[in-house]
Amino acid sequence: MKEMQFSIEIHATKAKVWDTLWQDETLREWASIIDPGTYMVGEMKEGNEIQFISSENGYGVTSKVIKLTLGEFVLLRHRADTKASGEEEREKEWTGGEESYSLMEKDGATTLVVIFDVPPELEEYFKINYPKALERVKVLAERQK
Repeated sequence: MKEMQFSIEIHATKAKVWDTLWQDETLREWASIIDPGTYMVGEMKEGNEIQFISSENGYGVTSKVIKLTLGEFVLLRHRADTKASGEEEREKEWTGGEESYSLMEKDGATTLVVIFDVPPELEEYFKINYPKALERVKVLAERQK
């Protein structure tokens, strides 16, 4: 896997950015830029397993919340690649990878830093599409003022 990192400055509080990342309606909007129809199943709580699933093709990943500081940081470890809306396992493309989201607020602006492992064959796709997804997070969070 290849580690990638992206960041963006958002003119909104950490709380608004956090909510934009993880509330169902807004998560579906920004995550769908990466994988159409993506939604989350489960509760974002340390130690829990959550799933990110594409409603378009039923593929997804089951992740464990390794570390969570609400409103500031989350570290996810991908435990299984899934299909059939999370009901069955599939090839191990993402399994073992990690993904983290860090938020730092200063003077009314929040810097969001995302670091994640990506399969090498998807590196170019993420270079193009992840900045678009973060731009969508920015628009959604700033609109909530």
